[in-house]
Amino acid sequence: MESDDDSSTADDAGENESQARSPGVQPALSRRGALLGLAAVGGVAAVGVGGLAEAAGWLRPGALTPADFADRFEQINGRHDGFRRNHAKGLAATGTFTSTGAGAQVSRATVFKPGAVPVVGRFSLSGGLPDQPDKLDTVRGLGLMFRLPDGEQWRIAMVNVPVFTDNTPQGFYDRMLASRPQPQTGKPDPQAMADFLAAHPETAAAMKIIKQNPPSAGFADSTYYGLHAFRATDDQGQTTFVRWAAVPVQPGEPTEPPDDNDRNRLFDALIETVAHGPIRWKLVLTLADPSDPTNDPTLPWPANRPTIEAGTITIDAVHTEAPGNARDINFDPLVLPDGLAASGDPVLSARSAVYARSFNRRAREPKSPSAVVVPGGEQ
Repeated sequence: MESDDDSSTADDAGENESQARSPGVQPALSRRGALLGLAAVGGVAAVGVGGLAEAAGWLRPGALTPADFADRFEQINGRHDGFRRNHAKGLAATGTFTSTGAGAQVSRATVFKPGAVPVVGRFSLSGGLPDQPDKLDTVRGLGLMFRLPDGEQWRIAMVNVPVFTDNTPQGFYDRMLASRPQPQTGKPDPQAMADFLAAHPETAAAMKIIKQNPPSAGFADSTYYGLHAFRATDDQGQTTFVRWAAVPVQPGEPTEPPDDNDRNRLFDALIETVAHGPIRWKLVLTLADPSDPTNDPTLPWPANRPTIEAGTITIDAVHTEAPGNARDINFDPLVLPDGLAASGDPVLSARSAVYARSFNRRAREPKSPSAVVVPGGEQ
């Protein structure tokens, strides 16, 4: 769960706000303005955080709230003003999505009609430390915002692991504490993790799947997964559950191998690769069988499910995070165009609400410069 990438505003809606404020200025963000951010573009339902929380069952007495998650991220990682509470370290990107038209078989969304649309993206590492050293085994993220010609947007948040570790918000919340690094060792308390996994066999099974899919060498050659199931509805009103993934297309290589002593080695390698030419991914939709789970992101679908190659994502530039670019976008997975809708996955609803809470906090805070800097780019 990306707590700002992961009870107020959608993190993505902040893009419009960022263009109206100067660096270092803390805006007076009203609750109404925050909620309107969830409908940042035409065609996106204006659903407030209360509605999302209610859909997730969070308004029951004693239930978790989005603020609880934001607090837990700060408890584990410390508070870093102006940064996302999770996936704090990142790099902005821009490019295009060129549709094959094949996605229209299952969805009437305009993004799947033949043609090209601009995208704004963000590469990131999981965790709440904005200056953490790059490590191969840290989960990598790719968020994308598609700008559609009819004024709609589609925002997706993907990671380079094929399944999510938890199937309930409570499980994710408890696992964060169990996996908290101990000051003495820098690693989680083995007994705490053992106790958690004994109580959560679904997480133990998901971690086994993740370990069977080791990470690639860098951002450019990673496959990124949307994790959750979504409802795709075509022009005839027929609905199909789908999951999506971005599969790399012959990624370029940096001119020199990354320096293991470089704290930003994964990001620096990405910057070097893009400087020598665009990098691309195929957007692949996987179609569910009626027997496949659609409300549990810890469970993979069988590999023999039919797929559709919906188009190509091309990233042709990366940028230091700065006001007006992906720094201020909330890659809320529930910002969906007509023709795509949420499934009954409780973690999906939770992510949306927690992202909003995280954005609402960081939008009020002054932000120090990002650790990753693109040469010649703004800071």
